[in-house]
Amino acid sequence: MQVFLTGATGFVGSHVARCYADAGARLRLLTRSSSRLAALEGLDAELVTGDLLRPQELRSALAGCDALVHVAADYRLWVRDPDSMYAANVQATRELLQLAREVGVPRVVYTSSVATMGFKTDGTIVDENTPVSLDDMVGHYKRSKYLGEQEAIRAAHAGQHVMILNPTTPIGPGDAKPTPTGRIIVDFLNRNFPAYVDTGLNLVDVSEVARMHLVALERGTPGERYILGGENLTLKQILDRMSAITGLPSPSTRVPHAVAMTYAFFEETITGRLLGREPRATVEAVRMGKKKMFASSARAERELGFKVLPIYHALRAAIEWFVAEGYAPRP
Repeated sequence: MQVFLTGATGFVGSHVARCYADAGARLRLLTRSSSRLAALEGLDAELVTGDLLRPQELRSALAGCDALVHVAADYRLWVRDPDSMYAANVQATRELLQLAREVGVPRVVYTSSVATMGFKTDGTIVDENTPVSLDDMVGHYKRSKYLGEQEAIRAAHAGQHVMILNPTTPIGPGDAKPTPTGRIIVDFLNRNFPAYVDTGLNLVDVSEVARMHLVALERGTPGERYILGGENLTLKQILDRMSAITGLPSPSTRVPHAVAMTYAFFEETITGRLLGREPRATVEAVRMGKKKMFASSARAERELGFKVLPIYHALRAAIEWFVAEGYAPRP
């Protein structure tokens, strides 16, 4: 099986690449000229240098492939130029799907996000059938992923074999950038987490997310969304679990959302707009935090054989990786 994979140098994509390699697939991995390739070390794969914003350059690389696995996305909660995020998450998805149709790639796996679901402020556990619209999307990241997902759904309804996976918050080793969730772990390890807000996330083991990208080629219904999740935890519970693993103290002060919003506003204004650096907190993140992102993976369990794994091992592996790679001192 020949697979063309985008996003392989990223956190989830690198795990997906190794999962396919372990299954014996022949890999063509899209990389940019500026990509760091450490995540691909030791992987037997053909590297294709290109850019999703210029998809026609990828025509020859896609030709002859049995599957396109589109993991790449612009995953940031703060960006100076929102247009670049929509170009990466919406326009590139639409054009890559079209190119796959034109060259005859028979199957596609599209990595969406649980961010496209209809979350509630009361912590209701949602699923793929919970009503949702673009108006429910908070911030450019969620809006762009929602619109990108709509492109995948439209392509599937038009007859293209597109499987849509919606990971919650992947946790595990190799989060090199790191992702916004990875930064929570790094900040905790560096004792830069003095307080918390009342919010919640669903944490999933990145290894099980990667396995589903392989399974999805053969199982499930094209055009349907499949939440890939693990444990629903409040932020305080996550911090307490990291405390139990590391011995570091868990913050005991809860900050009201209004106070967090004020802090985020000044962080964006001073650090972001004036200094040109990514702020530690963003208005978008605080607004997102008003909704607990609790979700059910029952459909993926029934139709794909997805396994909801205890998050302890993935969380511990992530902590050990960040320490080993020098992101934080050893507790």
